[in-house]
Amino acid sequence: MSNSVEIPFSTTLLVRDTCLCLHAQRAARALARLFDDALRPAGLTNGQFSLMMSLNRPEPPPMGPVATLLAMDQTTLTAALKPLQRKGWVSVIENPKDRRGRLLVLTGEGKTVLARALPIWKETHAALDDRLPDGGATRLRQDLQAVSEMSGEASKPAARRAGRVTARVMAE
Repeated sequence: MSNSVEIPFSTTLLVRDTCLCLHAQRAARALARLFDDALRPAGLTNGQFSLMMSLNRPEPPPMGPVATLLAMDQTTLTAALKPLQRKGWVSVIENPKDRRGRLLVLTGEGKTVLARALPIWKETHAALDDRLPDGGATRLRQDLQAVSEMSGEASKPAARRAGRVTARVMAE
């Protein structure tokens, strides 16, 4: 005997048409493909461009703030750095103020690659901005920033609710 629950197809259509997460994922993938294609002649992916640009600072940053800026954990950041290190574009050095920590350095060759990629990024970005209607690019950036800022807050109550449900189920 099956206890299968049927979800109406109308619910599938509702999620398809209204789910912010789905729409953000689809847009992110489309943007990633667009910028990957554009940056390919410079030898970079969009993620590598963003990572290398985040290292373009007056002082080499530690891993933590870079991971936070890029919304990734340090393990993912370490994996993303590996190909850039192999190419000689990024170095990971010991932090002289705290030997346990590491600093991320954009090498001279990495700066050259980034400088070659920057006009491609600017041109691609300008074309994208022009295609969005009436100030849509600015509004989109503001809305995405607002979602980014609330995402940590929003997940906490859900996690607490899930924890309460789990605790209640385990107690029964």
